[in-house]
Amino acid sequence: MSSEVNLKRELPAIGEALVGSYALYPRSCHLGYRGLPSREAVNGLVGKLLGLLFPGFHQRQKLHQDNIGFYVGDQLDILHDELASQITLAMLHERDCPDRVGGVRIPGQDNPSDLRQVGLELSLRLLTRLPALRETLEADVLAAFAGDPAARNCQEVIFCYPGMHAVAIYRIAHELFRLEVPLLPRMMTELAHGSTGIDIHPGATIGSGFFIDHGTGVVVGETCQIGSGVKLYQGVTLGALSFPRDAAGNIIKGRKRHPTLEDEVVVYANATILGGETVIGRQTIIGSSVWLTQSVPPGTVVTLEKPSLRIRGPEVTIPPESLIYQI
Repeated sequence: MSSEVNLKRELPAIGEALVGSYALYPRSCHLGYRGLPSREAVNGLVGKLLGLLFPGFHQRQKLHQDNIGFYVGDQLDILHDELASQITLAMLHERDCPDRVGGVRIPGQDNPSDLRQVGLELSLRLLTRLPALRETLEADVLAAFAGDPAARNCQEVIFCYPGMHAVAIYRIAHELFRLEVPLLPRMMTELAHGSTGIDIHPGATIGSGFFIDHGTGVVVGETCQIGSGVKLYQGVTLGALSFPRDAAGNIIKGRKRHPTLEDEVVVYANATILGGETVIGRQTIIGSSVWLTQSVPPGTVVTLEKPSLRIRGPEVTIPPESLIYQI
């Protein structure tokens, strides 16, 4: 008997152990006849929505004034049905999830057909917000173009900038979050996170003219409140200082844990700002690598002390006092 056959004899025992683990750890399983929202379907929805927000840049090209009306009408009809289906699946999962936080009642939860109707209504409500989203995204694009000397035109910002891509998906997801649609908003922003390295929670509130330059490693927490005209660089974290716990030691959810940035704040690379009570006043500049857990008034510049650098080479030594330090 070959060694391959002997090895395959181990497979039934492995299968039994896996099946047994499903009963031991049911929270990491989704067993039953009811489906979950599809990552592939949600990714397709994001592409279609971006195609309406930035026509000609996503999926369908060669659009012009003679065919744009047909394209928009066709896409809206498809999106209404497909989005409603994914919303319904998300609400069904939320209704039946054993460890759902809080006691929020899912509309129509006693009848799946009612949930389908709710899904259609919520889908339509999102689609009605697309014109207003276009206005906000226009301000985001202009902020990126004005704030980056390397940007040649606004079309380059839309087509190439990961920060713009992440912000556009966040703005779609945030509208679904405001409509209290479960699961889908986070799925959307995690798609952006995976492709750009920018992690924006859909619950964050962000004003217009928002620009993330370079972007990789940026984290914006759920309860962040960000004003208009704010600019972040790569590696910025807007996070929680600590997690309050109840008497049983469980994290208390639902409180403001993340900072507030007022209008026209600039935060440079690798800065960390933490805490729900931390407020950064308007037109403040936070320098690179700053760690900040307290509020600062408007018009403040916060930087680290001038670093002490020593550069040695085979032929030249540059004294520290000759180095120029600036933001």
